[in-house]
Amino acid sequence: MDSPLKGEDIAYFVDNSSPLYISRQRFRDSYNTYTQHPNNVMKLFLDTAIVSDIEDRLPTGLIAGVTTNPTLIKKSEREPWEVYTDIVELGIEDLSIEVNGQDSKELVRNAMTAHGNYGNVATIKLPCTIEGIKACKYLSTIGIRVNMTLVFSESQAILCALANATYISPFIGRMDDNSLSGLSLIRSICTLYRTQQIKTQVLAASVRDVQSVGKAFEYGADICTIPPKVFDSMVSHVLTDQGLEQFNRDFLA
Repeated sequence: MDSPLKGEDIAYFVDNSSPLYISRQRFRDSYNTYTQHPNNVMKLFLDTAIVSDIEDRLPTGLIAGVTTNPTLIKKSEREPWEVYTDIVELGIEDLSIEVNGQDSKELVRNAMTAHGNYGNVATIKLPCTIEGIKACKYLSTIGIRVNMTLVFSESQAILCALANATYISPFIGRMDDNSLSGLSLIRSICTLYRTQQIKTQVLAASVRDVQSVGKAFEYGADICTIPPKVFDSMVSHVLTDQGLEQFNRDFLA
């Protein structure tokens, strides 16, 4: 297919030749040996740009990736490239980096810059607009992972799948804020994708509570990206605390 950057000198095939990618390989090798996330089971990503939040939770071996967006980067009060570099150094294999642009040409150019800087760790995050979908189609063709974000309907999910997106990110919380059912959309898209045998993965985003994580996976989401506080809350239960307190007393009796 024609490139949005037709006539310009850009890469057409992706490899692992990025200097940063090579220099960070030892971090990723050790991390992957520890985590070993299968491709055919649900995964948890952390939704944050606070590097210490990621670093504190990586030792669990349960974090398969990280998603960021411009709002999270702004909250970190750091330059984007500093945040991305630090996350790559932690050994994260899948980092969603959002790029901006007024048209598909600019989106592709900025995506190629991000991929050149961070190698195959970078999943390019694009908006679910016609220009974003055009950019997605091209980037997917040359082997770059794409996460289509701000998805709010089945029709958008269909277009993203036709553009061969790696992930789509339906926003549960934002739909709920507007009196719509985010989890119902997750269920509808997952059913549609299974029926059509679509390979694009559903990444449930804007998840604000533990119950939504469980429901999203129940309805077929491949991935949930969650804030650190939701990740921490998943292991907590008052009955667990009470039971452990009782067991500890009996150990000492």
